[in-house]
Amino acid sequence: MKCKYACNSDEHPIARRNFLGQLAAGTCTMAGLNSLVQPATAAKIAAKKKRVLSIFLSGGVSQFESFDPKPGTPTGGPFRAIPTSVPGIHIGELLPKTAQQMHLLSLIRTVNTNINDHGLSRYQIERGHLKSATADFPHIGAIVAKGLDEGTSPMPGHIHVSSGAGSRSNNSAYLGPKYGSISVGTNGGLRNSELPGGMTATINDQRQTLRRHANERFLQRRRTAETDAYVESYEQAIQLMANREIFDVTKEPQKQAEKYGTFDLGKQCLLARRLLENEISFVQVSHSNYDTHAENFNFHIEQLGEFDQAFSALIEDLDQSGMLESTLVVVLTEFGRTPRINQRYGRDHWGKGFSIALAGCGIQPGAVIGAMNKDGTEIADREVKPADLFHTYLRAIGLDPHSEFDIGGRSVPMANPTGLAIEELLA
Repeated sequence: MKCKYACNSDEHPIARRNFLGQLAAGTCTMAGLNSLVQPATAAKIAAKKKRVLSIFLSGGVSQFESFDPKPGTPTGGPFRAIPTSVPGIHIGELLPKTAQQMHLLSLIRTVNTNINDHGLSRYQIERGHLKSATADFPHIGAIVAKGLDEGTSPMPGHIHVSSGAGSRSNNSAYLGPKYGSISVGTNGGLRNSELPGGMTATINDQRQTLRRHANERFLQRRRTAETDAYVESYEQAIQLMANREIFDVTKEPQKQAEKYGTFDLGKQCLLARRLLENEISFVQVSHSNYDTHAENFNFHIEQLGEFDQAFSALIEDLDQSGMLESTLVVVLTEFGRTPRINQRYGRDHWGKGFSIALAGCGIQPGAVIGAMNKDGTEIADREVKPADLFHTYLRAIGLDPHSEFDIGGRSVPMANPTGLAIEELLA
C-alpha cells in the first residue's frame, strides 16, 4: 500500500475569482465543545450493538475539490491542498473543519465502478453488485439491518433521512419488506404521528387488536409477499408513533442546531445522531447536488461548505460521546468528477478512480488507501471495487461477508463473493 499526498500550493491557470475570500470565515477551529453525553451514559452507548451511518453526496462529488486534491497540475483546479490533523495527509482547502478531524478518519482514493451513469454507478456503490436485468440486490442498509437484527428493538433498522415527507422503499429486494428503508423528514418531527383528536391510547390499542385479529384470519388463507409488506408497514408505523420524540430535532439545544448548521444537511446529520443514539442499525443522509457539469468550483464552495460544517460537527460529537467506537461512518458518492475541466468550468462524470471517507467502528484511523497518478487520470496503486467496500463495512461491524442469508430455504450470500475486505483498514 502506498500513500501519496499532494501539498503543492500552486494554483490552476483558471482565475480564482475570489473563491478563497468566501472561505476565510470558515477556517476557525471548533474548540471547547463539551461532550453531549455524560461519561457513564457514553460507556453504555459505546457498548451497544454496532450501527452504520451513510452520508451520500449525491451527483458525484469531485475528488479534486475534496479528498484528493492535485494543485499545480493541469487537472487540479484553483484550490490548494491543506494539512490535516494527521501529519503528511492533505485534503482540499474547502474542508478546513474536516481536516481537523482527520485523525478520526480514513480515506480510500481509488474506488472504481468503471461506470459513468448516475443510476448504474450508484447501484454498485450502495449494493455491491452490477445492476442486473434478472436479479435485484438489497441496499447496504437492508443488509446491515438484517445482519444486526437481534429481534429486541422496537424501532425499524433502516432509515433514510430527507428534508421532505417520508415514504417506504422496496430497496431490501429478497430480504423482505421489514428491512426496506423508511424515509423520514427533518421539518416538524415525524409527520402524522399523533393520534387524531379525541382518540385515547386505550381506544387506539383496541382498534389495533381488532386489526391484527382480522389480519391473522385473512393471512391463514391468502398470505403473500404483498400482505406481509402491508402488515409490516402497519406494525412499524405503530412503533414509530410510539417513539415520535426521537425524530424531532427541535428537542436539541439551539447551540447544537447552530453548530451542525440550520441548512438541510445540518438538520439531517443532527437527526441522524439522535437515531443512532436510539439503536437504529442503519441511517442514511443525503446531500445534493454535486453534478457539476458547469461552474464546478463555485458549486463546490457552497456544497462542501455545508458538508464540512455538518460532518465535522457530527464526527466530533460521535467521538466525544463514545459512539464512534461502535458506529461505522461512511461518506459515499456514486462516482467522482473528470480530471479534465470543460469549457464551462465544470467537471463531468468519472467512475475510474474517486474518493470516499470512513471512520469509527474498527476502521484504522488516519489511513489513506490507494493513490491516483500525479494528474488524477489513472489509478497508480491499489484499485478498490464496490464489492471490496461491502466486505470491509461488514467486517468492521462484526458480520462475516462470506456468510449467507436463508431466504425461504435458499442460501444467498450476504455480500458479493468477488469482494475482498481492505485488511489495511481493519484495526
